[in-house]
Amino acid sequence: MGGDLRNAPLKEADEDSGDGLVTALKNIVEANADDLVALFYKTLLQDDEAKHFLNYSVVETRLTSSLRAWLVELLGPSDIRESPDIQDRQRIVGEAHARIKIPVHLVMEGALVIKSRLAELIAVDIDDAAAAIANVQLVNDRIDTAIMLMSKAYMRDATARARLDEAYRLFSLDQDIGIEKEAQRASLMQWSQETLFALLGGSLSLSKLSTSQFGLWVRHRAGLMFERSPAFENLTAEIGRIDNILLPKIESGNGRSGDNDALHQLHSAVNEILFIMNDLFQVLNSMENGRDPLTRALNRRFLPSILGREITIANQNKSALTILMVDVDHFKSINDRFGHQIGDVVLKQVAQVVMENVRPSDFVFRYGGEEFLIILSETHLNEAKGIAERIRTDLCDRELDAEVPQVLKVSASIGIAEHLGHPDQNYLIKAADEALYQAKANGRNRVEIAVAMALSENR
Repeated sequence: MGGDLRNAPLKEADEDSGDGLVTALKNIVEANADDLVALFYKTLLQDDEAKHFLNYSVVETRLTSSLRAWLVELLGPSDIRESPDIQDRQRIVGEAHARIKIPVHLVMEGALVIKSRLAELIAVDIDDAAAAIANVQLVNDRIDTAIMLMSKAYMRDATARARLDEAYRLFSLDQDIGIEKEAQRASLMQWSQETLFALLGGSLSLSKLSTSQFGLWVRHRAGLMFERSPAFENLTAEIGRIDNILLPKIESGNGRSGDNDALHQLHSAVNEILFIMNDLFQVLNSMENGRDPLTRALNRRFLPSILGREITIANQNKSALTILMVDVDHFKSINDRFGHQIGDVVLKQVAQVVMENVRPSDFVFRYGGEEFLIILSETHLNEAKGIAERIRTDLCDRELDAEVPQVLKVSASIGIAEHLGHPDQNYLIKAADEALYQAKANGRNRVEIAVAMALSENR
């Protein structure tokens, strides 16, 4: 990652003009940095596509200061093509853009806004035409070099993530395919039965299928498993027809003769969903397993694909999202005292406790040796705290079957982080990790919640 950019398009203009050229540009940038940043985000926030990746609160609290610092450094005294540190920071930005999946053309559009505005400012502030042209060339050279480095890192990271996205669709999520299929069939039939009982009881306020446990599974689990399948689109369309047409029709029937027809249509729609599910699950029968062989939790290598998608869903739907970081307390002492074989037995049972306390729509990963990361879809902070406390207390109270002479129990420290709108998943993971660290520092066997400040700046 050295600083030798032999293929840079132009030799920097300020080499022929001395330090005065760089100083003049530096003064212009520092004097107008806030206005340049404001123009940059004002322009992008008017773009419908860019709105998927940005919102006003994130821009105001985090991104504004990052972009300002980037501008001042890039157009300051140090030449990016001679500074490995500045080059590496551009690569970090490019990798972050790849994690967020922000299109390259939006980055280039933002760079164009800055370059155009700087050209206008230079024309006003510098009377000498030759000096003004040299400054504009300097701006273009440095910003274009930065964008080139970002784009290279973006493409390298995006290609790797695309391979992971594709691989993730090639295995069942965290259960045997047959078990997953039957569990979701049962979930759908439970909703159908509850709806029928509600009608028999005279209720005209019916729960939507999309808000049921089955609906959650479709939105988060099935959405990943069958994302590119036309059959999956048919399934979601059928759910939409039930929620938006059939249920309102039944609710407004108020005992009239048309109710029976609507009920027959509802029954047919549920059967159609069951038929589509059978077809979808058939294609998974021969798919690769992506679980940790010991704990049956999801493999960590799929975390970027899944968490990135969940963040996108949360941002687009304005829905809640939290993650838990769970660490088994003093696990090393178990390995040291009883051996790694008993340690593996303990980990397997800890994973079982974790999975018993989450929903089918959630995701459990083995994050490290004795660490688990849990994605809680559409879950607010208070709900997440309740889940974390259930996991902690259940684990504390359970006697583990570890085939050792004495009773063996373990505890866990848990960190919770709430998604606050930032599109980069690393912010969320870092916040949960810092909360976990705090739980350990405060005595272990406890739950700690990340504060907003945990999401420190990281360009």
